[in-house]
Amino acid sequence: MNILLWHVHGSWTTAFVQGPHTYLVPVTEDRGPDGLGLARTFCWPESVRELTPHQLRDTPLDLIVLQRPHEEELATRWLGGRRPGHDIPAVYLEHNAPHGHVPDTPHPCAGRGDLTLVHVTHFNRLFWDNGTTRTEVIEHGIVDPGHLYTGHLPRAAVVVNDPLRRGRTTGTDLLPALSEAAPLDVFGMGTEGLARHLGLTPARCRTADLPQAELHTTIARRRLYLHPVRWTSLGLSLLEAMHLGMPVVALATTEATEAVPPGVGVLSTRPRALAEAARHYLDHPAAAAEDGARARDAALARYGLKRFLADWEDVLQEAVRR
Repeated sequence: MNILLWHVHGSWTTAFVQGPHTYLVPVTEDRGPDGLGLARTFCWPESVRELTPHQLRDTPLDLIVLQRPHEEELATRWLGGRRPGHDIPAVYLEHNAPHGHVPDTPHPCAGRGDLTLVHVTHFNRLFWDNGTTRTEVIEHGIVDPGHLYTGHLPRAAVVVNDPLRRGRTTGTDLLPALSEAAPLDVFGMGTEGLARHLGLTPARCRTADLPQAELHTTIARRRLYLHPVRWTSLGLSLLEAMHLGMPVVALATTEATEAVPPGVGVLSTRPRALAEAARHYLDHPAAAAEDGARARDAALARYGLKRFLADWEDVLQEAVRR
């Protein structure tokens, strides 16, 4: 099939485009949010092609994957009036947990009979009001980076984008106290200036924004992975850390309670308990490696790429049939 989707979430798209189809991603002259085109820091196969809005107008399409509300209007305009869900089969993929009046927030696609709404976690489907729209859950799949964990650096790795802007949502306010238990290396977009903003010295908090391949090797050298996120969808970085063989210390919120089984790390809603767990792993590297190995086994079993692609193939074929 020819599948149109926007380059919105690099890590998720990297897994999705490993399937058997041709994937068309819009590209604009400025490579802005609606036209990023091909990934520059992720490895995508040759089956992914970038097309301009003008080229898309007459391109045959079998299915559209929508990920943001405004993409429906954008697609109709760029495709010469062809409407997602009417003229071309469509699914809407929801990456995020709802904001606003939770759990009474209606999804933008609530009450739609012309498309399928796909959530990336059962938590998201539970907390969005989906109305009568046909809904499915396809849990994340990860392109396995391999068991790269060494843990020889007694520091905690955190991966988060825009921690200053997102603040309490991503647990940025918890980092100063947690850094007293384990020095932090925070990776992601928009992390520059974070230590200064939090009043932390470089010894307690360092930041960097790295390409995915380099990021995996880098965080795997840290003793543990710290996930202080309060309210968001299940972070792919958490699952990637588990694939790397890292023990995880995370807030027991959203889908983390499903993704992190016993014996692979520590989950708690008490920041003090997270600090104690981080300190334990720093003091006991052998225990960290053992829990990390179990974390990798758990991640491979639940979030493997083969299962992910098979689940998506079922949904795509059903959307076309309908």
